[in-house]
Amino acid sequence: MNVTIKPSDLWYKYARKKETRDRPRFAGAPDDLPFDADNLYEVIPMFEAVMNTLETCSEHVLRELEEILNRGVPGFLTRRDEVYDYLLGCIEEVLFEDG
Repeated sequence: MNVTIKPSDLWYKYARKKETRDRPRFAGAPDDLPFDADNLYEVIPMFEAVMNTLETCSEHVLRELEEILNRGVPGFLTRRDEVYDYLLGCIEEVLFEDG
């Protein structure tokens, strides 16, 4: 599945940090580059990767991912692949609870 998320699909507004715009996007683990949860150019590829893994393009899943991210990722998770694993684990718990 190839999920594509546009900025208009998101509920929250994220900064467009142009200085990192040309940096390679998250494409999966391993990826030890730091993750910036306030940067649109980081957030969209991360959400797309999680949703591709789950094989869903559900708006509900996207909203839940945003809520998880905006509630805060534990401070010791700084790398992209760590944040990916965290988001994937959290959303799987949410989906499992919902049935």
